[in-house]
Amino acid sequence: MTTQPTQLTSEEISNIDAYWRACNYLAAGMIYLRDNPLLREPLKIEHVKSRLLGHWGSSPGLSFTYIHLNRLINKYDLNAIFLAGPGHGAPGVLGPVYLEGAYSETYPNKSEDEHGMRQFFKEFSFPGGIGSHCTPETPGSIHEGGELGYSVSHAFGAAYDNPDLIVAVVVGDGESETAPLATSWHSNKFLNPIRDGAVLPILHLNGYKINNPTILSRIPHEELENLFKGYGWTPYFVEGSDPDTMHQAMAATMEQCVLEIRRIQQEARSSGEPVRPRWPMIVLRSPKGWTGPKEVDGKKVEGFWRAHQVPLGNVRDTPEHFKQLEDWLRSYKPEELFDRDGRLLPELKALAPKGARRMSANPHANGGLLRKALHMPDCRDYAAVVTKPGTTSAENTRPLGKFLRDIMSLNMHNFRVFGPDENSSNKLDNVYEVSKKTWLADYLPEDADGGELSPDGRVMEMLSEHTLEGWLEGYLLTGRHGFFSTYEAFVHVIDSMFNQHAKWLAMSKEVAWRAPVSSLNLLITSTVWRQDHNGFTHQDPGFLDVVVNKSPAVTRIYLPPDVNCLLTVANHCLNSTDYINVIVCDKQKHLQFLDMDAAIKHCTKGIGIWGWASNDQGVEPDLVIASAGDIPTKEALAAVVLLRENFPELKIRFINVVDLYKLTPESEHPHGLSDKDFDSLFTLDKPILFNFHGYPWLIHRLAYRRNNHKNLHVRGYKEKGSINTPLELAIQNEIDRFSLVIDAINRVPSLRVAGAHVKESMRDMQIECRNYAYEHGTDLPEVDNWVWPY
Repeated sequence: MTTQPTQLTSEEISNIDAYWRACNYLAAGMIYLRDNPLLREPLKIEHVKSRLLGHWGSSPGLSFTYIHLNRLINKYDLNAIFLAGPGHGAPGVLGPVYLEGAYSETYPNKSEDEHGMRQFFKEFSFPGGIGSHCTPETPGSIHEGGELGYSVSHAFGAAYDNPDLIVAVVVGDGESETAPLATSWHSNKFLNPIRDGAVLPILHLNGYKINNPTILSRIPHEELENLFKGYGWTPYFVEGSDPDTMHQAMAATMEQCVLEIRRIQQEARSSGEPVRPRWPMIVLRSPKGWTGPKEVDGKKVEGFWRAHQVPLGNVRDTPEHFKQLEDWLRSYKPEELFDRDGRLLPELKALAPKGARRMSANPHANGGLLRKALHMPDCRDYAAVVTKPGTTSAENTRPLGKFLRDIMSLNMHNFRVFGPDENSSNKLDNVYEVSKKTWLADYLPEDADGGELSPDGRVMEMLSEHTLEGWLEGYLLTGRHGFFSTYEAFVHVIDSMFNQHAKWLAMSKEVAWRAPVSSLNLLITSTVWRQDHNGFTHQDPGFLDVVVNKSPAVTRIYLPPDVNCLLTVANHCLNSTDYINVIVCDKQKHLQFLDMDAAIKHCTKGIGIWGWASNDQGVEPDLVIASAGDIPTKEALAAVVLLRENFPELKIRFINVVDLYKLTPESEHPHGLSDKDFDSLFTLDKPILFNFHGYPWLIHRLAYRRNNHKNLHVRGYKEKGSINTPLELAIQNEIDRFSLVIDAINRVPSLRVAGAHVKESMRDMQIECRNYAYEHGTDLPEVDNWVWPY
């Protein structure tokens, strides 16, 4: 490509600067004003908001970047979206979004006139209005920014499989200090210039966080440049404070970066060789609170941390501050930018892109509009053969890997699998038969022997759950599909990211114009009960407690006990939209309980009586035993057998739970059982022993309003463990078959005395099993190899 960046004429600079002033006027107005937005009359104290909740510090830099990208969209017909990483940076994005007209199209009462501007200002950071982040209500946003660190990973997720898309992402220099952001710079090793789009990061160094300097702004230029060269980027610097000079520098630099991106892509696409380039990035160094008050009360504001949030406080009570506010707002000369009706002047309006080329109207930022349903194979084709319940074993996740393999092969442009270097460990490695691991870093000869690496791979592996989660979220929010698996103990790494995405989805459901996006599907495996050699550090099922904290409108939890239930659940989740589906299923060999037809029925109901494991048909049971999870289900079934062998007259009902939210009342969750159905299953007054995969109090939390809650006794993980065999760990936490039998004897009135001898034998068995494990390193074979006998 021979095209070179051009110097802007004085007229072009004047227009860009005028547009920027309009953006900054709007941003400042959002923070302070209710009425009189164009300042045609003297500013009045009653027109100033009584609640100042905005954020000014990063806004000028965001709008500065936005409008310069708009110029290039027009010049080169770019397909681009914009992500704002700085916290509370919405004013710097809302301003240009409003000026583009997309905001008024989306919200007609925020019309492009004085009345609409008043409504726009009034609702900013105000009860019943919009937030100071780029929330789902913001047209063009796929990145809320409420928690810092995810902007770059979201940007790359958006760029994957979008070959014509450029994702411009502004990174706040406070944000750049977070762990998720630091690892996400390595995403450039996973971007294929042939099939993917491009990410243009703009690191905005305005020098300060809330009231501290930022690290990257206080290291020498050479060190900063070398840092990003070491990450594999080509950094370009735009530095200064004079607007005319900075406009010229930013225009030339951004254009150079766009031309470099196009050159890289054209060379790779014409040669067919997806080598890893050193993609361009920009370091924009400008004052914090640029164009705002330079000093307040004799203290430095512009270019210092005091420009953070609201630079002028107490304007309603301090005449000097009020005068400064008026001078500041008038300095933008809004009367030169808007006509008498409050509309942006036509010559300035013409600077914005048109139609869907506006970043606020780009369909990639409302990805459900572009989403196409997956072409799915039939999950029945991967079923485990189960001729008799509880008599054969299989690796639960192995067939799922084959299912994902064939989903991948049918959807090679809009489906990816994500995992932190664990897909083989999690028995999902059949997926490599159709697509390798994405890799554009260096290769060694030995990689050809089982490395499964390819620049064309669609399996995303990196040992940063943060980056993977960010990629997946960006991929989903721009209209595609994905599947993420990770170890149970370390899924907590993304607790906050899960929280933020759940909030985004919950808010999106309230925004009528946002189209549904594919659900975020998360397989939690390598679970607590099978950490034979990893020990205590790998034993933590508490992510489910985090999930339950979020809105029932978007969260789903499934605990399939075997292969066929897992396949059924995964099939359902991959076809769903606007949820976070959390699936908990271990990767090791486990007993298989249901054939595929039975599994489909059971998972469709989400909870049910296993008739083959019960002997209470036609009568009220003496005892209900319930389970959720693979090992807890096996141990609960074994307890049923021991009780029936020792107390033949005892009537036991066995219930298995796949959909955990079935335990909640229907008034609390869409999947909740009615009270009548719950009472039918669990009785009104009989003891219930519930063997649960996670922490026991979660079940109580879900079921505390149920009629028979007083008789609900939950067994689960109690933070007891080390290097244990599966059975010995179960004994320590009292979810084993022997503990359940003892508990049943204690809870069933007719057994409390008559069962004393059985209780003693159960305790003897626990001692025998523990001693065997400590001597041999494995579980007692006759216990470990137990199968359902009836």
